[in-house]
Amino acid sequence: MKTLTIILNKFVANNVTEHTETETDESKVVRTDGGEPNDGEIKMVTAIIRPDRLGAVKKSLAEAGAPSLTVTNVSGRGSQPAKKGQWRGEEYTVDLHQKVKIECVVADIPADDVVNAIAEGAHTGEPGDGKIFVTDVASAYQIRTGNTGTDAV
Repeated sequence: MKTLTIILNKFVANNVTEHTETETDESKVVRTDGGEPNDGEIKMVTAIIRPDRLGAVKKSLAEAGAPSLTVTNVSGRGSQPAKKGQWRGEEYTVDLHQKVKIECVVADIPADDVVNAIAEGAHTGEPGDGKIFVTDVASAYQIRTGNTGTDAV
């Protein structure tokens, strides 16, 4: 029993030491939006995609290290052709298609990596796959902590 206690105490001591070292090392801090530097800039990547491709885009973003996103259901028109239909003998045209808007704000991940991840997940090769826009974010403020700038992202 005494041997088991000694081994357990050594295990706990080693883990506490290792945990403390990783907390103080600035290069090993894990952020929710990844870990690659972006020259201190904050970017917002906005994408309009097909609703059925949302799962693939979320998976691609998580693999790229950018799991944080906002999703909104939207409708609009672009290069995707209008659809004609008939209801109770009346013809109608559907030229506003249902889409999903994804917004992803990043500070420590290059915006190009996020764009590539979204494009990879959303691509079908058909008209109506969507568009991706990258804009600069002037500032950010995290309500809970009061952090500003890249720390708020």
